Amino acid sequence: MKSVVHVTHEAVQKIGGIGAVLHGLLTSKAYSEEIDRDILVGPLFSTDGPGHLRLGADGEVLYSSIDGIVRHPFGHAFAEIERKYHVNIVYGRKAFFDSITGIRAYPEVLLFNVNHYDQQRINLFKFRLFQEFGIESSKYEYIWDYEQYCRIAEPALEALHAIGCPDGPDPAVILSHEYMGMPTALAAMLNNPERFRTVFYAHEVAPMRRIVESHAGHDITFYNALELAHKQKLNVNDVFGPQDHFYKYPLVDAARHCDNIFAVGDYIVREFRFLNQAFESRNIDLAYNGVPALKISLADKLASRRRLQRYIGKLLGFEPDYVFTHVTRMVLSKGLWRDIRVMEQLETRLAREHKRAVLLVLSTETSARRTDDVMNMERDYRWPVAHREGYPDLTGGEAAFYAGVQEFNARSCAAKVIYINQFGFTRQTCGQRMPADMDFMDIRQGSDLEFGQSIYEPFGIAQVEPISFGGICLFTSLCGCAGFARHAAGNGPTPNVIEADYTVAPELKIANIKDCLAITRETRDAIETATAARLADEIHRRLPATDKQIDEFLQRGYALAEKMSWDAVARHYVLPGIARALAKQPRHHQQPVLV
Repeated sequence: MKSVVHVTHEAVQKIGGIGAVLHGLLTSKAYSEEIDRDILVGPLFSTDGPGHLRLGADGEVLYSSIDGIVRHPFGHAFAEIERKYHVNIVYGRKAFFDSITGIRAYPEVLLFNVNHYDQQRINLFKFRLFQEFGIESSKYEYIWDYEQYCRIAEPALEALHAIGCPDGPDPAVILSHEYMGMPTALAAMLNNPERFRTVFYAHEVAPMRRIVESHAGHDITFYNALELAHKQKLNVNDVFGPQDHFYKYPLVDAARHCDNIFAVGDYIVREFRFLNQAFESRNIDLAYNGVPALKISLADKLASRRRLQRYIGKLLGFEPDYVFTHVTRMVLSKGLWRDIRVMEQLETRLAREHKRAVLLVLSTETSARRTDDVMNMERDYRWPVAHREGYPDLTGGEAAFYAGVQEFNARSCAAKVIYINQFGFTRQTCGQRMPADMDFMDIRQGSDLEFGQSIYEPFGIAQVEPISFGGICLFTSLCGCAGFARHAAGNGPTPNVIEADYTVAPELKIANIKDCLAITRETRDAIETATAARLADEIHRRLPATDKQIDEFLQRGYALAEKMSWDAVARHYVLPGIARALAKQPRHHQQPVLV
């Protein structure tokens, strides 16, 4: 049997991109036909609540020492591991279902409560991490996010052995989803090199994201510095100073010891080689994220578009000719201010033709608001057109973005922005002015254009989702989805995609790395404004004016999405990469003293 172990913080709850990847792979026909067994490993974040819900509403708990649940013969072996390491184990299954593929998956789940871990054992493990891989855990022991994944590593391997993984003589593959799984992968190299192969699944290169977000020049500084550094054989520590104070750095750097590395975007490969020149000689496979490929009719497209227009009409008093969207997390890396810059430039172009456009930004930095709170905000001050700072409305980051929206809307006539700081897109979640028959798929199917101008975006699933439904997708060329779209389109342009590149703007004057590091916010503002003007021209030129043109975008988009589906990703990228890892010969290390 081919067994794959996914180590991640999203083993139970889908929080972000890793959860989307797990769902996409596990419900892919190509992947499910090739992989016999999937096991999700992660921390148990809380011991609160009823035991039968530890794996979520769609999970089945078969063992939980916390709750006295023993419904599986593995229970005795789990109890021995718990005694040995002073941990608690939750084991069971979780259901995944995809309405597009119709596939249901029931991976096993292993969660660990490591709050009272045996100190002698963790000290020995950390010593071996230093001895074999040069990782100085003492620098990061005060950071729980680092500590808990180190504590999970060895009991996770023993629990896998207890449940018969791997099955048979062939090794299982451990996929370390980001830094979280690296201690487990390293423990496998130390303790069970014959039984496991390891793959680092890079959904980002964490030290690089941190640099991009913190520098005033953002992507403009970082990616130009990366290009110049590559020519001079310099790494990130040479250019931006030592990075080992950041606890994720040594774990990501240790990916060079894995049997393979998956990169969700083309720039991730380059970022690894900027991290450490040792990655130049390591195999790094592209493993793009998948895109939903759902075929809809022109009538479906127009009906969703019409519902969006009616909703906007109730909010603003007019129905726009075009509806733009941006569905995203409220974080700095998403570059939301760039959307407003492009809308500023589109304003004059639309006004000349007596056209109107509205951008719906769906983003929040907190959990969903309660229905009662939404209804009260809508009644009291006409949310989401107007907002107020503080609970239950705007958080600090949301208020900062809304300030820019207010300023833009006060000055504009032909273009407007509506900021909806709430996920979910139904009357229950967004208020009584939303059409009763509206649902989340309408914002995907009905969009004329989806924004996604991130300053750091390893892939960007959300900003390419509308492509299957004929929406024009605007994202930066550094996004992983840009490279995937290019490959799917035969390495040529497609009208359904607009790539923005802020890093090669003609206004940019860079001769050396020092010039990159000297870029100020004022310089970035000027470059972003000039780039936004060029993008506005391109958007204005491409926007469909007739139903026939909308249908052409729809047909092209679906054909493109089919080549970017999770089936395509599994078949052409992930499964061959797993096969390469399995073909590697194990490397043996000195065994531990403590038993």
